[in-house]
Amino acid sequence: MAATSKDGPELHRATVELAQGRNYGAITTILPSGNLQTHPIWVHSDGERLVVNTETHRRKYKNVERDPNVTLTIRNEENPYHYAEVRGEVVEKVTGQEARDHIDELSQKYHGEDYPPDNIISERVMLWIVPSRQTIVDQTASSID
Repeated sequence: MAATSKDGPELHRATVELAQGRNYGAITTILPSGNLQTHPIWVHSDGERLVVNTETHRRKYKNVERDPNVTLTIRNEENPYHYAEVRGEVVEKVTGQEARDHIDELSQKYHGEDYPPDNIISERVMLWIVPSRQTIVDQTASSID
């Protein structure tokens, strides 16, 4: 089993590759009670930051409004023993047409079609995440670069 950890805001190459592929994430946020909440989520990266997309009425958005600390785990869908765990914080929130266009891009990536407009209840919002710590695990490899 190979694993490596990295502190700081620079994304590990393996994290970027996982986020840019058709791999699903799971985002963990902190509820008002202090308990944790985890949701599956689509994820992407611009090479410097990670980005997810949600709606402003959803609990995960309300949670990051109150406390921007999150953990985002991205699993390699072709090899579930290979994943990245990213602890960090939401440093930017983007709404409006850019966020609406972004959910279409994510839907194209994962499903090959635009996101159904009827599924949008409130306003789309992009959550940009900068890591403070990353752990890359590949239980099928002897080392991780």
